[in-house]
Amino acid sequence: MPQYLGLVSLVVRDYDEAIAFYVEKLGFTLTEDTYQPAQDKRWVVVSPPGAKESRVLLARANSEHQASRVGDQTGHRVFLFLYTDDFWRDYHAFKDKGVEFVREPKVEDYGTVAVFKDLYGNQWDLIQNNSTVSEG
Repeated sequence: MPQYLGLVSLVVRDYDEAIAFYVEKLGFTLTEDTYQPAQDKRWVVVSPPGAKESRVLLARANSEHQASRVGDQTGHRVFLFLYTDDFWRDYHAFKDKGVEFVREPKVEDYGTVAVFKDLYGNQWDLIQNNSTVSEG
């Protein structure tokens, strides 16, 4: 059986504000939002448009220790890599919706890339591989 990474857990401050950011600003799909009464939490999953296997679990911090990691799960390194088939479409759409880019677009050997922050400050690469690059 082939293996794949299906979910990445992202610690968030609040479910609803995280859902709003990922769905309204990044265009992700809310694929699940189920209350778990035994643990008094929600199972909230979002996925990028067209994603078949990779999804993000929005996990609300439930301790001071977890809350201290919101927005800094990797020491301010790029944490997640969002691949696209049209860099400029997504770059402009994100900018138009107020997404903050901390590194402007740059053409690298592998493709076009820019770094943006999510609502908590986690850094993401927006990447289009050279094989699918279009002009901006």
